[in-house]
Amino acid sequence: MERGFLMGNPALGALVRMLCASLLAVAPTPAAHAQRYPDKPVLLVSPYGAGGNADLAARALALVAPKYLGQQIVVINRLGAGGIVGSQYVLDAAKDGYTLLAARVGSQAVSPALDPATPYKWDSFTMIGMLEIDPYVCVVSGKSAVKTVQDLVDAVKARPGKMNYASTGNADASVVFPVKIFLNAGLKADVAVKIPYKGTPDTIAAVMGGHVEFTCNGLGPFAGGIKSGDLRALVVSTRARVPEAPDVPTAREVGMPNLELVSGWTALYGPAGLPKSVIDAWASVLTKVKDDPDWTKQVRLRGSVPSIMTPADTRSFVELQYNTYRALAAQIGIAQ
Repeated sequence: MERGFLMGNPALGALVRMLCASLLAVAPTPAAHAQRYPDKPVLLVSPYGAGGNADLAARALALVAPKYLGQQIVVINRLGAGGIVGSQYVLDAAKDGYTLLAARVGSQAVSPALDPATPYKWDSFTMIGMLEIDPYVCVVSGKSAVKTVQDLVDAVKARPGKMNYASTGNADASVVFPVKIFLNAGLKADVAVKIPYKGTPDTIAAVMGGHVEFTCNGLGPFAGGIKSGDLRALVVSTRARVPEAPDVPTAREVGMPNLELVSGWTALYGPAGLPKSVIDAWASVLTKVKDDPDWTKQVRLRGSVPSIMTPADTRSFVELQYNTYRALAAQIGIAQ
């Protein structure tokens, strides 16, 4: 009946068709929704404690990226199980780009490679982009009698099973680095006792408080203590000495070039299956962040190296890291 009525009223029919066309023109489409990302603040999860490598990298990004993203970035710390708790939280989040991860080498490459209990695989996430790479160092208290890597090796050798070190997980790079030192010296992987802590700041407090003899991790959180003399760095994993710790010898200088395989890094991850529109939006943002002098300054002040990569290059880099640690499993005494 309505159709016949409209056919008998050409003017009214034309008006209805015009109104329908107007409504369709303004109706939101899936593409329009995608183009509006983000239309609210983005949550960036650091899976380690405040003041650690992941936290510092996340906050550096949150300081600079909003002017290109158009929304604020809120950093939260969800720590536990060597970064696995926070990582799993992001993996389980909605696939909308509003919950992202400051991914670290320990939780995203080392744990999947060395710990069969890790609840996800190295490639379970959407890899948005590498952010920065940081040298690894081993530190002791500034009051320690240990002055060099050789002093550390001699001390551990003289007291097998008695000296201890702080780690940020059970099977992460903070464990691999000292174990490689032990193996290089012809000692057993478990010659010193590993004591896991929730994050790098806790390991620093443990060293300075005399609760452990040493710890190894990314340079950033240690830089202030090294400069003040509260901490003494024994070796750095880079080929060249770093400006932030110019007196610290490199792995090659102490005769252990294979320590260069172990370095820290932070990348931006999201849950698996992020929409391409979200990935593309962040790729554009990171391209601008890469050239931002404020971000570069923030990263370099911590002794880290700005290293923004595309999603594809990030995946290739992380896969190489995973395979490197996977190959070390038997060598460092971890069964697969």
